[in-house]
Amino acid sequence: HYECELVVKICKTGKHISEKFAHNYYTQFSLGIDFTARDLQQNCKEKGLPWEISKSFENSAPISSKWIDIKNTNLNEIHFSLKKNDDIVQQGCTLDMIFTINQLISYISRFMTLKTGDLIYTGTPSGVGPVAVGDVLEGFIDEEKMFRFEVK
Repeated sequence: HYECELVVKICKTGKHISEKFAHNYYTQFSLGIDFTARDLQQNCKEKGLPWEISKSFENSAPISSKWIDIKNTNLNEIHFSLKKNDDIVQQGCTLDMIFTINQLISYISRFMTLKTGDLIYTGTPSGVGPVAVGDVLEGFIDEEKMFRFEVK
């Protein structure tokens, strides 16, 4: 299944970052897909096993090569969407996210040191769904196409 998400790139090392200072740890964002192999996930769940394998297979997290600078960007109103075979299947806005980017950075940094170049996938809006070989996925931030690829 596809899960279209905003992705934040960490720009300096930090640990135990306070939410009020989290904005100092990123300057760019982009768009990616967090794929989940639901069959593997279900199998692991049924056996009481961890299911990270369902999220960490080859090419499970493609990301746009384009990055957007946060300067002059209202981080509360970033709109993004995903088309599958020319149909919009997901639409999201940072205003509707459960956790803000700063909350995510603060929380994650409690458990691991964030380093320059680390990427944080921020969560997905409703509309996740399956993909099949031959499907074409296109991701957008506002009207700007961030990626286009065919599932193989």
